[in-house]
Amino acid sequence: MDLVIEGLSKTYGNGVKALDNVSLTIPKGMFGLLGPNGAGKSSLMRILATLQEADAGSVMLGDIDVLKDKDQVRRTLGYLPQEFGVYPKVSAYEMLDHIALLKGVTAKGERKGLVDALLQRVNLWDQRKRRLSGFSGGMKQRFGIAQSLIGEPRLIIVDEPTAGLDPGERNRFYNLLTEIGENVVVILSTHIVQDVKELCGNMAIINKGKLLYAGPPDESLKSIQGKVWEKHIAKSELDGYAATGKLISNRLVAGRPVIHILSDERPGEGFSSAEPGLEDVFFGAISRSNAENAAR
Repeated sequence: MDLVIEGLSKTYGNGVKALDNVSLTIPKGMFGLLGPNGAGKSSLMRILATLQEADAGSVMLGDIDVLKDKDQVRRTLGYLPQEFGVYPKVSAYEMLDHIALLKGVTAKGERKGLVDALLQRVNLWDQRKRRLSGFSGGMKQRFGIAQSLIGEPRLIIVDEPTAGLDPGERNRFYNLLTEIGENVVVILSTHIVQDVKELCGNMAIINKGKLLYAGPPDESLKSIQGKVWEKHIAKSELDGYAATGKLISNRLVAGRPVIHILSDERPGEGFSSAEPGLEDVFFGAISRSNAENAAR
């Protein structure tokens, strides 16, 4: 069962084109949606989650028309937004039980078995009586995954899930998402390249509403193999390289910038060939997209 998006567009009242004729097929498994803030990721997620209308296009989840059969979509959807509200004074068990009831699990015995199983699955069983206000960021995210799994969803949408998590919580969350993604479509919307690199067999890059790349992360690396060049420079040189339009990333090493340039040939003295990474694919695609938009 695939999620098939065709010609999806959305423009807001202020003229901002959040989605511009996006077409994308998302198979079962973990799918990473990469893009900077304001790229259109959240607009796409809200449309898929039936929280927002599209201006044009179609979305099919198997035989379900996502844009028209919203009630049917909601019955088979699990959604973990970047920020989700809970009652802080309620325990994890009580809150999950309440959400299960709202999702139609009315039989008390069935609901208890479901809540018990979900809390154990996300490793929160020992914390089930604790108030949600006392949960760490990672625990809240694991609780969010638990509530998204109620109803055996066929599509799970996770929006910026690891922002603010410490490395330990992040790894636990990675493991949980990977397990879930074996049987359903899981869309991971993020601007953190590492999340996609470690979790996803397929990905897409979006910027300013346009789809820039769709496919396996490994395939994306082939497109820039032999075209990434690295150099240590002085801070005073950074603006000059940025003005060339070929600078795709820079980072500080021992207080000095190390830049990556995307070029078919060695861009100058002092540059050495660098092994491309997914960060280079991402920043390169965004850089080219921004340059094309500026030239219009």
